[in-house]
Amino acid sequence: MTERVKQILSWYASDNPGTLTNLARLLMHGKLAGTGKLVILPVDQGFEHGPARSFAPNPDGYDPRYHFQLAIDAGCNAYAAPLGFLEAGAAEFAGQVPLILKLNNSDSLSKLGGAPISAVTASVKDAVRLGCVAVGYTIYPASDARNLQYQALREITLEAKEHGLAVVVWSYPRGSGVSKEGETAVDIAAYAAQIAAQLGAHVIKVKPPKDGVELAEAKKVYEKHAIPTKTLAERVRHVVQSAFNGRRIVIFSGGEAKGTDEILKEIQAIKEGGGFGSIMGRNSFQRPRGEALKLLSDVMAIYAK
Repeated sequence: MTERVKQILSWYASDNPGTLTNLARLLMHGKLAGTGKLVILPVDQGFEHGPARSFAPNPDGYDPRYHFQLAIDAGCNAYAAPLGFLEAGAAEFAGQVPLILKLNNSDSLSKLGGAPISAVTASVKDAVRLGCVAVGYTIYPASDARNLQYQALREITLEAKEHGLAVVVWSYPRGSGVSKEGETAVDIAAYAAQIAAQLGAHVIKVKPPKDGVELAEAKKVYEKHAIPTKTLAERVRHVVQSAFNGRRIVIFSGGEAKGTDEILKEIQAIKEGGGFGSIMGRNSFQRPRGEALKLLSDVMAIYAK
């Protein structure tokens, strides 16, 4: 146990020893063990976007076991996936990589317009049965259905903590409350991080924020107090600050598929801004295995500096 990990665990003093132990397992695994940084492999895209869109670029990815092995060989802190993918490999790879069970999902076959909401597709008991260190849950701040999501997450969080699990919240503003561009505006990303922290998340996942303020009332405050937002590092720093002044773990999504140079430049900015790491799905598993391992190694090297 490193001093940095002990410090991070001290931020969650209200949690029981089981939850703290599982947070420690997350933070003390893989190439970044002990640094306080995280690189997690998430593979829920098959459910969210469909199999061909997700796995045709690298057909090995149709097999759930491929992703377990990729996370292990890359030295990721954890592997996150929906129920079916974890059930398909949890026994074969038991104890080799920390697992995060994604408890809710949605598909792209129907559009809910202003009220996007994901269905609960697994349970805390499933996570315990599969040996997971944490559960994951997506909320859509700005959705007309957000209050239902918050209430469901509150119940799930209570149960997870009672069972000694950590809680990872994907906080993705989406719905009638924001424009499409506004989903990644810096004020919206910061607000999303704050909401997830208030709901009891141990780890918060948001998208890298873009320069621009969505809400008129927020714009006045950003201008009055000259909050710096021009560079990605500045925006990341503000989002992390918004999660209890950096006392909650905030990691950033890899987003849509993009070139290696662009990814590494983004990772460097996240690191400089005090982000705790990345959760990289399509930008890793859609590449051939060798390229994916090289990319993840380069990403971890940046965070390890």
